[in-house]
Amino acid sequence: MSTLLSVRDLAVGFGPDGARNPVVEGVGFDLAPGETLALVGESGSGKSVTALSINRLVDFGGGRIIGGTMNWTRPDGSVLDLARADERALVGMRGREIGMIFQEPMTSLNPVHKIGAQIEEAFRLNRGLEGQAARSAAREALERVRIPDAAQRMKYYPHQLSGGMRQRVMIAMALAGNPRLLIADEPTTALDVTVQAQIMALLAELKAETGMAMIFITHDIGLVAGIADSIMVMQNGSVVEQGRLDAVLDAPRHDYTKHLLGAVPHFTGGRAVRTDSDGKSTDGPVVSVEDLVVRFPIGGGWFSRGAGAIHAVEGVGFELAAGQTLAIVGESGSGKSTTARAILGLVPATRGTIRTAPGRQGRPVQMVFQDPFASLNPRLDVASLLAEPAIAAGLRVDAPLRRRMVQLLTRVELTEAALDRYPHQFSGGQRQRLCIARALMLNPDVVVLDEAVSALDVSVQARVLDLLVDLQREFGLAYLFISHDMAVVERIAHRVAVMYAGEVVEIGAAGAVLSRPQHSYTKRLIAAVPGIERRRQRYDVDTTPVPSLIRPKGFEPPAPQWREAGEDHLVRVEKS
Repeated sequence: MSTLLSVRDLAVGFGPDGARNPVVEGVGFDLAPGETLALVGESGSGKSVTALSINRLVDFGGGRIIGGTMNWTRPDGSVLDLARADERALVGMRGREIGMIFQEPMTSLNPVHKIGAQIEEAFRLNRGLEGQAARSAAREALERVRIPDAAQRMKYYPHQLSGGMRQRVMIAMALAGNPRLLIADEPTTALDVTVQAQIMALLAELKAETGMAMIFITHDIGLVAGIADSIMVMQNGSVVEQGRLDAVLDAPRHDYTKHLLGAVPHFTGGRAVRTDSDGKSTDGPVVSVEDLVVRFPIGGGWFSRGAGAIHAVEGVGFELAAGQTLAIVGESGSGKSTTARAILGLVPATRGTIRTAPGRQGRPVQMVFQDPFASLNPRLDVASLLAEPAIAAGLRVDAPLRRRMVQLLTRVELTEAALDRYPHQFSGGQRQRLCIARALMLNPDVVVLDEAVSALDVSVQARVLDLLVDLQREFGLAYLFISHDMAVVERIAHRVAVMYAGEVVEIGAAGAVLSRPQHSYTKRLIAAVPGIERRRQRYDVDTTPVPSLIRPKGFEPPAPQWREAGEDHLVRVEKS
C-alpha cells in the first residue's frame, strides 16, 4: 500500500524558546490512502498540536516546526515536505488536499455571515462553483449531514443553531473540497449518538468512494473502535503507544493506555443504572412542568405579520423530585436545551406551567453550561465569580459568604488559594468544577446541567460525575441533566426523558427506558451507541427524515396519546 503521509520525529514548539521546551516531540507515523489513524489522549497531550502541524495551521497560533519531516505525496506522485513548505504551497493544499474539522464550531464560523453564505464560499474556493450551483451544493451538503429544513437553515446565523447543528455545518464545509486527507479534531463531541453514527457513516462512505485518508482525534474509545485502522496514544507531547486497532485495544502495553480504557464509561443497556435512590420524595416535586410550549415566530416580511413559527418545544411535561436526576436525551435541535432555558426563564414560554419550589435563598434553579470557559468572565478572579450569584440575589459579600466560597471550593476539590486566580489559570475540568461551585452558592434546589461533562476528558469526566453524585447526596439536589452521551446518562440518571422534534416521546425509570425502549426513536438512539466491541462495523445510516419544526401560522398539533409500558414508563403513541 502506498504512503500518503509519512511523519518522522516531528517536534513543535511555541514562542521564542520553543526549541528549548517543545510541546510535541518525536511523533512519527505513516498513513496510507483510505486509512484512518486515531490520535487518542487527554487535553494537553499534544493531539491537536500534532494535527494542526500537518497543514501548518499551528504557525498561526504562535507555534513552529522545530524538527522532523512530514512528507506528503501529491496527486502527481511528487513528494512535498510540509514541515518546510512555503505558505503559497500550503494555501493551495488547505481545503483541497487536506481538509479539517475543528472541535469548536462557534469559533470557526463567522458570526456575522449566514451559514449558507459560508458553505457556498467553501464550494467556490474548493470547487469553483458560483451562483445557483454553489447554493444548490450548499443545500445538498446540509441535507447530507442531516440538518432538517436545510433551505431555511441556510438563512440562519451561527448563533441561531444548536451546538450540534453548528458542528454539522463545519463538517459539510470541510467535505466541500473532497480532500485526500481529512483531519477531524473531536468532530462529534457535540453530537448526539444518532447524528454521530450518521456522521461516522458518512465519513466511512466518503472514504470508500474517494480513498480519502483520515486522522481522527478523539477521547471516545468507542468511536475509535468503530472507525480506526490504527491508534496512536499521546501523553505530555509524546507518543506512548501505537499500533493496529485490535492490538492496542485488546492488549494495551502502556499504563496510560490502560488508564484511558478504564476511564471510559461503557453503556450496558440499562444494566448499570443507579441503585442508590430513586429520588422519590414525599414532599412533592421541586420542579413541575405541564404542557410547556416554546415557539419562535418566523417573519413574513417587513410589512406582513408572522408567516409561521418554529415549534421548538411542544407539550412537554414532567416532574422532578429532590435528590433525583432526570436526564433529557435526544438529537441536537430536539428541544432539550430550549426546555431547560424555559425553566430558567432564559427563553419565554409560549404557554404552559412551570412550578418550582420557593428555594432556600429565593433562587431555586441554577445552571451549569457545556463550555466552562465561556461561562466564566476572564477578567474576574474566582472570588468575584463565586460572588456574582450572591450579589444578584441582593446578598452582601461578607465573611460568612467568603466562608461559603471556601467550603464549596473544598467540596469540589479546589483550595482556598483558587479564590485569587483567574479562569485561564485552571484546566478545563477545574473550570467546570468552578462552575458547579458557583451554581451551588445560593443553595439551590435544582441544578440544570446542560452537556456539563461532554467537553471533558474521560478521566476528568468520571471524576466530575462522581462529584455530582456526592453533592447530590450531601445537599439533596435535584438535577436536570441534558446529555447526548447514553453511557454518561446511564451512570447518573434515575429517570430518563427522550425528546424528538420538540416532544417527549418516552419517559420513565432509567433502567426501564434504557433496557426496554419502546418508541422507535428511543430504539434508534440506543442502537447507535458506540462501543469498544464494535470493531470497524459499518454504521447504519438512519434515513428516517427529521420532522420539520416549522409550522404555518395558527397550526396546533393534535393532543398526544400515551400508553403505559410498565411501572413509571410512559410511551407516546406513534402516528401511523
